[in-house]
Amino acid sequence: MADTSMSDRAGWRSLLDEVTDAHSGELVTIEVVDPSIGSQHEAERLPFSYLTYDPKDDVVVVAVGGQSPRYPVVLRHMVPHPKEVDVSTPDVTEAAVRVVDPEDTATLITFFPAESRTAS
Repeated sequence: MADTSMSDRAGWRSLLDEVTDAHSGELVTIEVVDPSIGSQHEAERLPFSYLTYDPKDDVVVVAVGGQSPRYPVVLRHMVPHPKEVDVSTPDVTEAAVRVVDPEDTATLITFFPAESRTAS
């Protein structure tokens, strides 16, 4: 996975498919960073399901859960009409994707190895 900053929607679907393949079986944190109200976590270290761009509806979707009895429900976070998608380089400690909406609110999707999950 390369360090990519893309404002051209044409490559988003294949880029995010690569991210999904590269991070299958990992955990993910979804954080929304709004310039006016700050940072809010939507999901913390939940099983990653997929990340995609739907060109028909012009929306980036990240999904967690839905793959085990412990997390049977799929949670989807959507970023409508994104203007930018950034993917981190593979040499960083925590791989991440940043999606920016038209109001400059950023959704930060951070990946963690599954073994980093704490026991419950």
